[in-house]
Amino acid sequence: MKKLIALCLLLTAVAVFSLMPASAQDEPLVVFGAFATPIEEPWDGVIHSALLAAQEAGTITYEFQDDIGYSGDMDVVLREVADEIQPDIIFGDAFGNEELVRRVAKDYPEIAFVFGSGLGPAQPNFSVFDNWIHEPAYLSGWLAGSLSESGTIGVVGGYPVPEVNRIVNAFIQGAQEANPDAEVLVTFLNSWFDPAAAKEAALAQIDAGADILFAERFGVIEAAAENDLLAFGNMSDQNELAPETVVTGPVWNMEPTVNFVINQVQAGSYTALDLKDFSMMAQGGASLADLHGFADTLDPELIEALETREQEIADGLFRVDINEETPLNALVPEAAS
Repeated sequence: MKKLIALCLLLTAVAVFSLMPASAQDEPLVVFGAFATPIEEPWDGVIHSALLAAQEAGTITYEFQDDIGYSGDMDVVLREVADEIQPDIIFGDAFGNEELVRRVAKDYPEIAFVFGSGLGPAQPNFSVFDNWIHEPAYLSGWLAGSLSESGTIGVVGGYPVPEVNRIVNAFIQGAQEANPDAEVLVTFLNSWFDPAAAKEAALAQIDAGADILFAERFGVIEAAAENDLLAFGNMSDQNELAPETVVTGPVWNMEPTVNFVINQVQAGSYTALDLKDFSMMAQGGASLADLHGFADTLDPELIEALETREQEIADGLFRVDINEETPLNALVPEAAS
């Protein structure tokens, strides 16, 4: 009788195991990253870092292509990848390639497409995410407003689109809460990755009196460092770029999003979703970067006030406004024809 029970249990276990997706039984999922900008650009770099972490954990194998651009090559790359590599999941950014990416996803419904996008998900396989880091952007602005001696703060952003505007507006909200008289100079580049233009815009803001800069785009920190000014990074902890310059900054952590999608696909339960919540502070998808050496030089009462507000946001006791309008008086160059 005991042998019969043991045999039944064994057969049951085999049956359950056989119902599991092959990816959960055997090899890691195959994942590809398709990035429009160079991987050095922090937005795509954050996604890339999360996928590298998943590969190191053994849950996926990972390849990527960056600097694909916005001239139609994304369509070609995605179709080649879908046909030749046949990945389980493709992560990437659809901003600037929205129509192309969605068309390819529709033609390959067996692949999970998970893309940064300003639009909604599309069934059955196109999920979307975005960097909802307005909460730590507010904290960065609050600290910048507290530290600025001139009362003038510079912000250099990419495009005046909703996802950038809400970060910049949250930064301004924080700066003006700390110092109601603060003037925040905002310049948009009309580019996602142009370090030289970003540095030039930052230098112009310094000439206009800014003594602290928010580097929403890559290239601003160099201008601050060369002028012995403080700066705030964006997307990732950028203190290592200039340890005596970068105080902190909003950090985007894509690992909660990546891990959720991997688990969905492994379980055979993937469906197209808006993954917004996984990029919030409450889910660990956003945070304020470490203060590093500045923790020893800043006023302890200032740090305590910052940490208190940070905890209030995480606990849902303080709400940072979501304002996706272009900031007032922002400088926006004309788009190239």
